[in-house]
Amino acid sequence: MREQVTVTGMVLKAAPAGEYDRRLVILTCERGKITAFARGARRPGNALMACSSPFVFGKFYLYEGRDAYTLAGCEVVNYFREIAMNMEAACYGSYFLEFADYYGRENIESTETLKLLYQSLRALLKETIPNRLVKPVFELKLMAINGEYTETPRGSVNESTLYTWQYVIGSSIEKLYTFNVTDEILHEFTRSVEENKRRFTDKIFHSLDILREVVDNVT
Repeated sequence: MREQVTVTGMVLKAAPAGEYDRRLVILTCERGKITAFARGARRPGNALMACSSPFVFGKFYLYEGRDAYTLAGCEVVNYFREIAMNMEAACYGSYFLEFADYYGRENIESTETLKLLYQSLRALLKETIPNRLVKPVFELKLMAINGEYTETPRGSVNESTLYTWQYVIGSSIEKLYTFNVTDEILHEFTRSVEENKRRFTDKIFHSLDILREVVDNVT
């Protein structure tokens, strides 16, 4: 009998598979980005239905197969239902999941990325920090975790923008979302992060297109 594996993670993607199953992409601390099938999760009343949706964070109990895992159960810590109920937060959150999926790799420990994703989704629910700031902070920190960043923004920037950049790169994830900036600095910081992203990434993020349609002034 196959041994059960326990991982801590978050569902990045969920898609129908077969008549009643779901195919999940889960970012885990222990095994990086994995694919798992939730058998029967689309049947009404199935025990796996609740834990087979994007944003679900918790402990996942799996059986390892040749090419994918089979989900046996889940102990949910946070469903992030408040995000799903808020159109703007859901658009930002969906983009965060897609950006994390871009950097996710199988069998590469992803504790820092998962922690960043969790804290960034929580930040979307805070009234003290605007979502327009959460986005570039998340992007720059994730790129920094993966070694794809410059120590300072390219070109000449305001001293406060430089400080913000270096704070995000050097700060612990727990302290990332404890500051705010003026609209002028936010604009320049966002532009600098976008330039860094264009330099290091080669993907068109479709969830970002949706976010731009829903929220004004998003880059």
